[in-house]
Amino acid sequence: MHHAGIVHGMPTPATPLLDIDAATVMRGQHVALDHFSLRMAAGEHTVILGPNGAGKSTLVQLIARQLYPLAEHDGRCTVRVFDRERWNVSELRGLIGIVSPVLQRDYTSDDPVEVFDAVVSGFFAARGLALDLHATAPQRERARAALDQLGASHLIGRPMASLSTGEARRVLIARALVHQPRALLLDEPCAGLDLASRRRFLEHLRTLARGGTTLLLVTHHVEEILPEIDRVLVLKAGRVLHEGRKAATLTDAVLSDAFGMPVRVRERDGWYGASLA
Repeated sequence: MHHAGIVHGMPTPATPLLDIDAATVMRGQHVALDHFSLRMAAGEHTVILGPNGAGKSTLVQLIARQLYPLAEHDGRCTVRVFDRERWNVSELRGLIGIVSPVLQRDYTSDDPVEVFDAVVSGFFAARGLALDLHATAPQRERARAALDQLGASHLIGRPMASLSTGEARRVLIARALVHQPRALLLDEPCAGLDLASRRRFLEHLRTLARGGTTLLLVTHHVEEILPEIDRVLVLKAGRVLHEGRKAATLTDAVLSDAFGMPVRVRERDGWYGASLA
């Protein structure tokens, strides 16, 4: 398959945002991802759906360069971001921002980090602003703009540990957005949110999707799939069980197979829901 090139080291609009080709990842003696493939274009909002243990967290770590696939016998690259296998951390943050429950726990621990410091320190890959880190005026402006974009500017001055789950999640997305990434990878973004907080949070994500940020959502909840997301990959035991457009993939048969129990799917105004049949 032909790949678009990169002009002067930068991705062109036609370059695939993410290209994973038959990647196999081991966790100890366990195969967590088994010949997993995903090719994703900029603007192609996608959801990775599956039960616990399907390999979703492993996929997030693979994209974040925290895990690596087994080497293929022919030496081909199996994981590319914007058509390149190797990125340094600062370059990668500028292309794909990653928000996960693990990151949130790090910022809401007892060691206090103020909201604005948490966001602006994203420029330095640091947890907060240490004494030897000095943000420039443009960096501070971008941090404030990112908080404004998420409706979280009123939280400035508060320690992260004092925020609700939904507030902290918005701040961490703002932290990812300071790099103006092409895409956001959101790992279980609604974990810990009640029904009302979840819907408000998802509306913020809808605004980002409509504004040009490509979303890759990883979840086991059908209810979190935004109307703007139309591509679905269903994982089971480390393999892609089904892939396709939303209406053809979020069906009783596919989800019953994925979750190992009879599931009934419903749709209303672009939102999907699922319950045990």
